[in-house]
Amino acid sequence: MPDLRFHGTRPQHTEIPRPKRGEGQWALGFNEPLNKNEQSKKDDDALNVRDRILYTYSKRGFDSIDPADLRGRFRWMGLYTQRKPGIDGGRTGSMEEEELDDRYFMLRVRSDGALLDAAAVRALGEIGRDFARDTADVTDRENIQYHWIRIEDVPAIWDRLDAAGLSSLEACGDSPRPFLGSPVAGVAVDEIIDGTSALEEIKRRYIGDPQFSNLPRKFKTALTGHPGHDVSPETNDISFVGTTHPEHGPGFDVWVGGGLSTNPMLAAKMGVWIPLEQVADVWAGIASIFRDYGYRRLRSRARLKFLVADWGIEKVREVLEKEYLGAALVSCPSPESPEGFRDHIGVHDQKDGKKYVGVAPVVGRVSGQILVDLAEVIEEFDLAGARLTAYQKIVLIGADPARVDELLDRLEDIGLSARPSQWRRNTMACTGIEFCKLAIVDTKNRARDLVAELERRFPDLDVPISVNVNGCPNACARTQVADIGLKGQLVMHEGQQVEGFQVHLGGATGLKANFGRKLRAHKVTSAGLDDYVTVVVTNFLADRTEGESFADWVHRADEALLKGDRVLDGAASGGGS
Repeated sequence: MPDLRFHGTRPQHTEIPRPKRGEGQWALGFNEPLNKNEQSKKDDDALNVRDRILYTYSKRGFDSIDPADLRGRFRWMGLYTQRKPGIDGGRTGSMEEEELDDRYFMLRVRSDGALLDAAAVRALGEIGRDFARDTADVTDRENIQYHWIRIEDVPAIWDRLDAAGLSSLEACGDSPRPFLGSPVAGVAVDEIIDGTSALEEIKRRYIGDPQFSNLPRKFKTALTGHPGHDVSPETNDISFVGTTHPEHGPGFDVWVGGGLSTNPMLAAKMGVWIPLEQVADVWAGIASIFRDYGYRRLRSRARLKFLVADWGIEKVREVLEKEYLGAALVSCPSPESPEGFRDHIGVHDQKDGKKYVGVAPVVGRVSGQILVDLAEVIEEFDLAGARLTAYQKIVLIGADPARVDELLDRLEDIGLSARPSQWRRNTMACTGIEFCKLAIVDTKNRARDLVAELERRFPDLDVPISVNVNGCPNACARTQVADIGLKGQLVMHEGQQVEGFQVHLGGATGLKANFGRKLRAHKVTSAGLDDYVTVVVTNFLADRTEGESFADWVHRADEALLKGDRVLDGAASGGGS
């Protein structure tokens, strides 16, 4: 097999057309910063802000923080100022960032697909309890996210994270964001290949490395060896997806250029075979292409997906091979995409005879105390630990089959259900206006109320229907690939602007990947959301054919049924309305 070691050099064996207007591509000579973000990164590597936090800002307080650090470089340490309370969504786009700033921070802690033992889970819980007003959210980037963090407390928090083998380094910023890894890596019976060591190697080599600390924008990584593709590989900048070569055996295909937000694109599949031990080198090669050729002139076009769309995946592969690896990749047909949901909720067999158990917080919201309680459960039942998922869930590894029922009851006692309703299981929400400066509407609380109401109205729903709720167009909760995607915006109702949502229906990843159906001129108010979803689900249950999924139904259904302008009588059995 070829030697794919990353060389980090560009001997210029490929022809890259020089654009008529500079896009800020370093490799083509456009090195001068073209916006304030690029200037800030040139002025000082964002990694340097760690020492200023430790030795200056944490001692002198919030008012001592340089604005360029506060609203820029702090992000490389996983810190964002959170939204000042009381500012409604109508003012989000009209106020300067400093007017929206509270004196507290959101802090993200990366897990990178790692198995968190009881000590790590306890440390995460105690940080939330002691420093973050008992907040803690499980995000769809497999992070733990806190709120109400004071700058004075950051050094103590970092000490606790360090002791637990955790970090917030480059959890935000124009950097390699936290990795998504399969939550059942190494234990799933049907796993193709365990990629844990590859993620560990990428993190060891490159997180905190100045050669990758100044990328054009965020760079999102996912890796899974599970055939269920349980890390949403279609929506990441780079994904390594388990595959099997007829001669070389298990390895990984490479998918590049996925991303959502206001210009959603699905990743392009390279159709190659990468051995486990060379994943980190290929990762560095793609990250280097992004660094050197990525568009830095406009922030709105600075994601890797735009470069991949312009070049095509064949050109990406050619540049990767010739300029960064110095060797050709092995071609291999891309693995087939699965159909269905990928969350690992419930009880499942492990290859060693034990069980893993997936539990569902409501829209990812837990608390510091719940995590402390979970650490006690991990110890009490002698579990190997917990992993976070790309769907705001938690998977517990290594349960004794003889104690599973007892474990499930214990988890219910602390607020984590392995037997959730379809609604609790399949609803996600971003942070929303409660803390996020970009948000327009409330999401977490609204989604929790929606789940509770739908559980009451459809207690026996017999098919999964995913609901993803986002507070703005940035799609942190992956609205475009949900059965029901809700994008927050202000809508007119009885002559007044009120919180509401644009509706995407029938989105999906996997075999039938698509961005959903947007209904012309259709918006729903937040107050009317329960009734709207009820009507659409009722219509689906009444009109579906045998075995038909919600997404398939959406793409053939009459628009009046999707808008709720017409309600069918007699929902099909299993709906329980």
